[in-house]
Amino acid sequence: MAGQENHYILPRPEFDKPVKLLIVVSPYYKDIADNMVAGAVAEIEAVGGTYELVEVPGALEIPTAIGISDRASNFDGFVALGCVIRGETTHYDTVCNDSSRALQLLGLQGLCIGNGILTVENRKQAEVRADPADQNKGGGAAAAALHLIALARKWGAQTKGVGFKPASDSYRLA
Repeated sequence: MAGQENHYILPRPEFDKPVKLLIVVSPYYKDIADNMVAGAVAEIEAVGGTYELVEVPGALEIPTAIGISDRASNFDGFVALGCVIRGETTHYDTVCNDSSRALQLLGLQGLCIGNGILTVENRKQAEVRADPADQNKGGGAAAAALHLIALARKWGAQTKGVGFKPASDSYRLA
């Protein structure tokens, strides 16, 4: 059973400048969403970060909200939280696959996203995964976003004077 496994967890990243994240949550299953948000908030606050929280109707709207926010705001990263429980139709597969694929595409464009959209067979699995005192998948999603922000800051600060990056802080015109 997954709950009995021991997994290595990376140490929290440290930041010299504060981080600001957007938590986008679908509260379709409100109690599960609330637990995931609690885990994410605790992780963000543990590194001295700040956050804003927005709610969207379902898991399919989470990537769209993140994309809109990226174009219109100044967040360092994003935490996607939701829960999809298998039902009797193939809608489950569509929601799981499309929301995950959309988040992955946004990540490949450079956004720092922690994917905490649970895809489970039943409510009990969701409750265990969402519980901050158990599997804490909300905290794990926030931690993933924070680690990506740390990498983006590390590599974003490096300049080698090649390509379109200037050799110094000022531009020179010929």
